[in-house]
Amino acid sequence: MIPGDGKVAVENRKSVVKPYVLSHGTLECYSLAKSRRFYEEFLGLECVRHAKPAMVLRCGLKFHVVCVEVGDAVHPCNVLNHWGVDVASKEEVDAAHKAANEQKDAYGIRQVLPVQNMHGVYSFYLEDLDHNWWEIQYYDGYQHDDMYEFGDRFSMDEGADLKSLKELEIQNAK
Repeated sequence: MIPGDGKVAVENRKSVVKPYVLSHGTLECYSLAKSRRFYEEFLGLECVRHAKPAMVLRCGLKFHVVCVEVGDAVHPCNVLNHWGVDVASKEEVDAAHKAANEQKDAYGIRQVLPVQNMHGVYSFYLEDLDHNWWEIQYYDGYQHDDMYEFGDRFSMDEGADLKSLKELEIQNAK
């Protein structure tokens, strides 16, 4: 349980920085107005425009994403750079997938990838109007807690298996 002030005991005594929370991330957009509509109406996120060139979005927890309007200077992301949105069931994933395909034009969604079972979740990816990727997923439990409870499953001496990353083959839509 996260206390009201968001300060949780963290095992970081040996680190240089002593954070108590990972508080935010940043993404780019072409237009705050168009992106806000997608975030609120499609993804169900809460948005607040806190600055002329930016707004924040969130959904639960004490973490937010800053969305900065940069116009044509947007840097398209690869699907491996994505934001995850958890839903309560496989049926909700399927419904979101169907809606994404049906409402692509209304929200400027560029790509909707197939639903799949991958890395322990039932999910699909979509590329939004700003070339940001989103994973809509269902996990039976709370993935965040489970990952840390399971601990390291591989040694840092082991190399990454890049051939297993099918996401590297996915190209951004124009």
